[in-house]
Amino acid sequence: MEIQPIHTKIEKSIQTLYGMVVLEATDGFPRGESNLYCISTDGKITWKAEKPDAYTLYSRVKLNEDGATLSTYTLSGHACDLDLATGKILSQTSIQ
Repeated sequence: MEIQPIHTKIEKSIQTLYGMVVLEATDGFPRGESNLYCISTDGKITWKAEKPDAYTLYSRVKLNEDGATLSTYTLSGHACDLDLATGKILSQTSIQ
């Protein structure tokens, strides 16, 4: 499946059972939106990741070994675990 970025360029993509998780580059991405999202096999966005701070962006993401969660980091110094099915924050901590 060919994925087109929403605003910038694709930094990382991870194929999962829920679809393709996409992390877009932070440079030039609108701060009010989430640059981490999931696209289903039919090309529709199924979720945009919840953010711990409305104006931060995600800088790193990895699929955890459990296959059900993502570990993420933000530009504002948050480490979050996200639910892979919904993009909702399960836990967060500040790493500054």
